[in-house]
Amino acid sequence: SAEDRLRELGIALPAAAAPVAAYVAGVEVNGLLHISGQLPFREDGSLITGKLGADIDVEHGRQAAERCGVMLIAQIKQALGGDLGRVERIVKLGAFVASDPHFTDQPKVANGASELMVAVFGDAGRHARSAVGVPVLPLGAAVEVDAIVAVRPA
Repeated sequence: SAEDRLRELGIALPAAAAPVAAYVAGVEVNGLLHISGQLPFREDGSLITGKLGADIDVEHGRQAAERCGVMLIAQIKQALGGDLGRVERIVKLGAFVASDPHFTDQPKVANGASELMVAVFGDAGRHARSAVGVPVLPLGAAVEVDAIVAVRPA
C-alpha cells in the first residue's frame, strides 16, 4: 500500500498545509481530485527558497520538488479522509520552477516529485506532467507542484 511504501521510504507525512489565500487545498469532481499547488517545506517546517540557476543547483531543486510531492500526498490523504487506498492514478503533475532566465533543466527538477509518486504509488504513480520555468513563486519558494489524481469512490 501507499502507506507501507511511505514507511519503507522513511517519509512521515506532515500536516496538510492550510491555504494561504482565497482557495481550497483540494476539490474532488467526477472522480478527479485536484490538489492546489504545494510549496517545498522541509521536515522542520522551513521553506526551501531560491532560484534555480542562480542560487540553487539542480539537485537541491529536485529535493525541493520532492518535498512538494510529500505535501501533495499529505493533501491527497486529507482530502480523501485519510484513505490513500482510494488513489487510482496520479493523472498529472504541474511543476513550476523559479528559474534564472538561462536555466533550462526544469524537467530534471520536477523529477523529484515525479519519482516520489512512482515510489509511493507504483505504476499508478506514473503521470503526465508539465515542468515550467517561472520568474518568481509565492514566498520566494524554489518550486511549486500541483496535481490531478483519479480517485475511487468512498
